[in-house]
Amino acid sequence: MKWYKYNSEHVARKLAVDIREGLTEKQAGERLKKFGPNVLEEGKGVSWLMLFFKQFQDFMVLVLLAATLISGLLGEYVDAIAIMAIVLMNGVLGYFQERKAEKSLAKLKELSAPQAHVLRDGQWKKIPSADVVVGDVIKMTSGDRISADVRLIQVKGLEVEESALTGESLPVTKNVHEIGREDVEVGDQHNMAFTGTLVTRGSGTGVVVGVGMDTAMGQIATLLVNTERVQTPLERKLAELGKILIITALVLTALVVMLGVYQGHPLYNMFLAGVSLAVAAIPEGLPAIVTVALSLGVQRMIKRKAIVRKLSAVETLGCASVICSDKTGTMTENQMTVKQLFTIEDSLTVSGEGYDISGGFYEGDHKVDTQDSPVVQQMLLYGALCNNASITYKNERYVLDGDPTEGALLVAARKASITLETLASYKIVHEIPFDSDRKRMSVVIEDEQNRRFVITKGAPDVLLPRIQYVRTESGHVPLKARDEENINRKVHTMADHALRTIAICCKPLKQGVHYSDVDLEKDLVFIGLAGIIDPPRKEVKQAILECKQAGIKTVMITGDHAKTARAIALDLDLMPENGRVVEGSEISRMSEQQLASIIDDVYVFARVTPEHKLKIVKAFQRQGHVVAMTGDGVNDAPAIKASDIGVSMGRSGTDVAKEASSLILLDDNFATIKSAIHEGRNIYENIRKFIRYLLASNVGEILVMLFAMLLALPLPLVPVQILWVNLVTDGLPAMALGLDKSEGNVMKQPPRSAKEGVFARGLGFKIVSRGIMIGLVTLIAFILAYQGQEERLLYAQTIAFSTLVMAQLIHVFDCRSERSVFARNPFGNLYLLGAVISSLLLLLVVIYYEPLQGPFHTTDLALRDWIGIIGLSAIPTLLWGYSKK
Repeated sequence: MKWYKYNSEHVARKLAVDIREGLTEKQAGERLKKFGPNVLEEGKGVSWLMLFFKQFQDFMVLVLLAATLISGLLGEYVDAIAIMAIVLMNGVLGYFQERKAEKSLAKLKELSAPQAHVLRDGQWKKIPSADVVVGDVIKMTSGDRISADVRLIQVKGLEVEESALTGESLPVTKNVHEIGREDVEVGDQHNMAFTGTLVTRGSGTGVVVGVGMDTAMGQIATLLVNTERVQTPLERKLAELGKILIITALVLTALVVMLGVYQGHPLYNMFLAGVSLAVAAIPEGLPAIVTVALSLGVQRMIKRKAIVRKLSAVETLGCASVICSDKTGTMTENQMTVKQLFTIEDSLTVSGEGYDISGGFYEGDHKVDTQDSPVVQQMLLYGALCNNASITYKNERYVLDGDPTEGALLVAARKASITLETLASYKIVHEIPFDSDRKRMSVVIEDEQNRRFVITKGAPDVLLPRIQYVRTESGHVPLKARDEENINRKVHTMADHALRTIAICCKPLKQGVHYSDVDLEKDLVFIGLAGIIDPPRKEVKQAILECKQAGIKTVMITGDHAKTARAIALDLDLMPENGRVVEGSEISRMSEQQLASIIDDVYVFARVTPEHKLKIVKAFQRQGHVVAMTGDGVNDAPAIKASDIGVSMGRSGTDVAKEASSLILLDDNFATIKSAIHEGRNIYENIRKFIRYLLASNVGEILVMLFAMLLALPLPLVPVQILWVNLVTDGLPAMALGLDKSEGNVMKQPPRSAKEGVFARGLGFKIVSRGIMIGLVTLIAFILAYQGQEERLLYAQTIAFSTLVMAQLIHVFDCRSERSVFARNPFGNLYLLGAVISSLLLLLVVIYYEPLQGPFHTTDLALRDWIGIIGLSAIPTLLWGYSKK
């Protein structure tokens, strides 16, 4: 259908929808069932079978399988079956790890899916865009990404950026008029809005005419959703590390094999031992464990009300040194309340909090009725008319739909008994929407007598130059210098008390005269000021303190008056008494270099535009900071994208801000940023923990074999034992380390450098030193048990096998702390305790369960053997633990 050809009545009739009421839920359900969800078709995912076989594609595993085949051909069936079983178990573990990561990421995608504002059963509600159906009436406002193809039926200054569809970057002005021509190109269909395009200005309502693959975007961009996953910096570092480890392991393994053959060991035995050692030495499970650790961390962040859109943000969070945060809604409750009213003749205080309409008006301690003050009553009425907000009572509380400032004005009007019926007697015939550049909004109103007048509300400093008159009880009088002085003084007084000020003005319009938007906002009549407060969130003060202790500077960015921002900042202990506040006008006059030179002394940026935000981000980055920047609007997107960690608001944020961000705050709360940084630091530290554990264990395994070859000793470990150690002692405890809680001082350390390597802060030394010690105690245990007697070889190999496993299981507790094994409670990670106990039980099974003794080359051990094993195994951990205690 060429929907652009038809008027709204024809479209509604054709789609069987009542434009005033929308579809019923029953109709929507039937259409969803019939036509399917509003999504683009995705490419086929990897089947579970392919994912399973993928686990055996690693080069070293293929070599091991080849070695197993050779064992079978040579008649070593027991060894072949045992090795095959271990490889299979390793593959199953890897499969479930990848499935877990996939499910985590799928859940993440589901949570971060965009929403649409639809009219169902006469009520506006937000639903997932996938549930939008043909015939739905939807509305869109500045910043929304449109969820379906829509025939517009009402617009107010609507402009849409369609570059995703047409390649044209300039926004297109939309209208509702039908187009009589045939074959009109998508870019020229000005009465249509399309899936995936972005509202940059104004608002509009329309009827959905196409969903999913039946949209313009669906026809030409089927591959849009098949986004390839990009490696994170950490994964790249680990991939490089893996290559180095493979080369090192292969060289050392080849050395062990050559030394063994040189000393008379059978070539087949040494080949199998070498392959097993190489497989054990290379931590092929590391990427999977890292992915699982990141995805589990993402799940924990979701519980803390933060959605991570890009996994790279998890590691970047640990490097953040500056948080540039919005004030309104992030540091404050975003439940604005009118606390003071000012006219040229009256000054009143208002009681009540939030969106509860209970409360009253006071002059000093005396309660007054606003009906006795016509100017105040008019200001409250006009504040409610020049307003797009609505407040409903749901679940025993008042819920705002719209801008919080407008909500505060609406509540104040309700407190003065200005009802919805009162407002319904006035008609809005034209609107000039608010935007962050203009800092004002205007509406043309027609009353019951068909008289028209304009109401303008906005920032006092923006409106004062446009005011010619003031409203008094006797009528409109010219604005005098002393009136302007009084208004400015009141603005400053309110700002000193952290009150945001909104000026409300009006102007009568002459019948039959056409006014341009510019003319409408000239020669205004000042009615009054409303002083509005948005109280700080209770938890933010503590969050800022914790960030300060973590070496992270918090900077407040707001469009509010400098004095208001300063008052809130001081209340939150965000800045010292002598901390610097910079206004947007100053930023405009500075170059980026000049701003960078003073930026470390600035704590508050007031009266800023979104363009200033970008300049602030770049100035901080110029000074070497890693910047987290919050934002919620379309124009915030460049600053969010330019920052190291873009943070958008889940509740108030526009779709484009969310798309540009790495992190979405579901509750729009500053404290959630702090929690996310805490979690990000912990995830990175946990990754370091299991790298430390895996590599130290692998170094120990290689060195015990190398030392034995150098000393012309028999093999201390047989291939199947090496593989068993690799599976049992490496896999489970390493996974459990990824679930470790953070150390108590994780938020009392300075941010790590973004350039910090994986082995920084002494990690390389810890890996090598502990690995050498593990290898030495295992070799000592073997020598003491072997005593140069061939008949004791099986017993000595069992002792060495047990010592190596026990040394690694004790060493895992040392990996929980950067300082010492004694720095943390061993019962602090019950997952790790469970993993260690499971590994220990499995070790006992292969030692004492007779059917497994043959395949694993083990024999029974006595109690005195275990006393010696535990004593030697504890030396590497206790030696370093006491040296650091």
